Amino acid sequence: MLARRWLLLPLLLAIAANVSHAQLAQFPTAPLTIVTASGPHKFTVELATTPPQMAQGLMFRQSLAPDAGMLFDFVAPSMATMWMKNTLIPLDMLFVDAKGQIVNIHERAVPGSLETIAAAAPVRAVIELNGGTAARLGIRPGDRVVYPIFGNTSN
Repeated sequence: MLARRWLLLPLLLAIAANVSHAQLAQFPTAPLTIVTASGPHKFTVELATTPPQMAQGLMFRQSLAPDAGMLFDFVAPSMATMWMKNTLIPLDMLFVDAKGQIVNIHERAVPGSLETIAAAAPVRAVIELNGGTAARLGIRPGDRVVYPIFGNTSN
């Protein structure tokens, strides 16, 4: 009887995982551009604007397209902090001020880590990209993010 219970455990865990994934938030998407010394780099980002969306972020994702990411809009500038709980892929986190300037970057955040990753100054938003993207594209603090919330889309 005990052996049968152990055989059911993986099945029950799989069902529980599917139920929790079925309840995951859905995200609208939008285009976003990061302007670096080497030129503009275009991304399609998912928008995390509600508390449930922000809490979920990119958790449980197996992969992320090279030109994709997620934008967390905090509306009011704040000392944002992030973590990697339940996140399965390494991420670069770009902390962006209210004018669209990148304040600091945390590169290749470790999947599953509970380490707090913080903004160096008050930020309006955080952009998460695939780990290694910032280095590959030469994205650096001081670079500009072009997106409507920063009021710089007509520049």
